[in-house]
Amino acid sequence: MLSLSSSATNPTSRPPPHGHQHRFHSPPPSVLSLPSSSSPRHLRLSLRCPAVANGSTNLSSGAGIFAGEGFNSASDDDGEKKTNYKMKVAIVGFGNFGQFLAREIVKQGHTVLAYSRSDYSRVAAEIGVQFFSDADDLCEEHPEVILLCSSILSTEKVLRGLPLNRLRRSTLFVDVLSVKEFPRSLFLQLLPPDFDILCTHPMFGPDSGKAGWGGLPFVFDKVRVGSDPARITRVEAFLGVFRAAGCRMVEMSCAEHDRYAAGSQFITHMMGRVLEKLGLGNTPINTKGYESLLNLVDNTARDSFELFYGLFLYNKNAMEQLERMDWAFEMVKKQLSGHLHGLVRKQLMLETNGSGNDDVNVGERSSKPMMLPPPTTHTKIVPDKQQQQQHDLVVNGSSNLR
Repeated sequence: MLSLSSSATNPTSRPPPHGHQHRFHSPPPSVLSLPSSSSPRHLRLSLRCPAVANGSTNLSSGAGIFAGEGFNSASDDDGEKKTNYKMKVAIVGFGNFGQFLAREIVKQGHTVLAYSRSDYSRVAAEIGVQFFSDADDLCEEHPEVILLCSSILSTEKVLRGLPLNRLRRSTLFVDVLSVKEFPRSLFLQLLPPDFDILCTHPMFGPDSGKAGWGGLPFVFDKVRVGSDPARITRVEAFLGVFRAAGCRMVEMSCAEHDRYAAGSQFITHMMGRVLEKLGLGNTPINTKGYESLLNLVDNTARDSFELFYGLFLYNKNAMEQLERMDWAFEMVKKQLSGHLHGLVRKQLMLETNGSGNDDVNVGERSSKPMMLPPPTTHTKIVPDKQQQQQHDLVVNGSSNLR
């Protein structure tokens, strides 16, 4: 156990927010303590460090937890003290996907607030979420995390409409959009430099994740996180929601995500939309492959066209994939046309080579090598006796022709 004691000697330092109390832990005899100020206004920060013997700590894995605002103490079965970071998360955009995430966050013991233009107060109450119809009221609650669950097309408008001046200067902003470079640029442009930024993409939704999140990929990029240990811990606590749910955590840059997503997610939605236009339906002889196509149509058609359009409009790699699809479709058409042309050509050669040989079995004719018909030859025709006489009379100028 490693304990650090720090002092807040600044007389103008702000007291802790209402409803929160700092917890103070008496260090055990084996604790290594740093000298603390005699000032009565101090903050004790405690780190659980099982590897203190070799001098190593791992904050990102959850080994380092800070006692203070948002942290609660508990005890293991063996009586050992442990701390859990409980966040206050505000979900902006409380539609289908926002509600989907809220259920899991509440389930893990975090406080969830919600704001949306539509009235979801009844649904929020059922989930255990406090609903706000006014963005100012939401921000005055000083949530530690702002989780944007708005659509891609409305994200900029929603972000510009938030009263950022009512938030704490260290607030963490998180998005869950299906594109990543767009929200990254938007956050860096519109958010004050003191705000932390975490861009994420749960690669699943209410349909694909209804049976659980175990093994489902969760992509994230720590775009901007302050060096303060408490802010680092808060980011890890938010990611911990998805780790605890069993997600496969994938850390990659926003640009790399969009390259992969254009070749997977956009292509999937594109094919689903195209097949939907064909009006595919069940048949009495469905194959497994055909069932997969029907499932693809069903999964993509449930998403709004606004989402599909956002995948195309805000991912610069989508146009390249669309052009590649056009090229691939034309290549397959040409391949089919080439085979069809060869088949017709063979049939014509079969008829040409088989003329006048009706007594020959068709199967025998088709087994013989087929070749193009030879070039036309001018055969000398020998005229009969009367035709020859008439020809001679005309050539010799004889007038005895009757």
